[in-house]
Amino acid sequence: MLPRNADGRIAINGEKLDTPATLLENLNGVTVDGKPVAKPVATRLYRFYKPNLTLTAERDPKGRKTIYDVLPKGLPRLMPIGRLDFTTEGLLLMTNDGEFKRQMELPSSGVPRTYRARAFGDVTQEQLEELAEGITVEGMHYGPIDANLERSSGANKWIELTLTEGKNREVRKVLGHLGLEVSRLIRTAYGPFTADGMKPGDIDQIQRDVLFHYRRTL
Repeated sequence: MLPRNADGRIAINGEKLDTPATLLENLNGVTVDGKPVAKPVATRLYRFYKPNLTLTAERDPKGRKTIYDVLPKGLPRLMPIGRLDFTTEGLLLMTNDGEFKRQMELPSSGVPRTYRARAFGDVTQEQLEELAEGITVEGMHYGPIDANLERSSGANKWIELTLTEGKNREVRKVLGHLGLEVSRLIRTAYGPFTADGMKPGDIDQIQRDVLFHYRRTL
């Protein structure tokens, strides 16, 4: 149906419409102010393995490399879903759909993010399991985190963490509060999508039927 403020600006095959009570089956021949109305663009979703030492931004005043310097040419205009810190690598989902991006990022959507952290220091599995109750660090409360100690090599430990909020530098701050210093951080999954089989700089498109079925679960 046409918007109420059309005011003769909208036309079909050259004939101006002056009523909002017009149902359109498609946009063929529809113009606004004489310009053809573009057809809706289908939502696309891509997996991108963000390399370490790249910024999740279009440009950087300091001249640091951004993800758009790494992405191959010829892609549609893509926006990152969420962010990864400059020194964090791994899965960064990218889309051409701003509404879908916001839906995925909202804490209320409860989309899980999984990370693997290499950290220096001492921690026990019991301490990590306490994160399932949430934790407050320097006045900031973080929701439940599922954390598991994978393996240790001397004072270095690999820890897997799954969370749903994705607050700024959440993993580093929480582990730092436990006395750990994170030396490497990799996002391995966002929702059902993983970085399996990818290396830094790789990008591929999620199949449309997979994306369609996933959106119905949000």
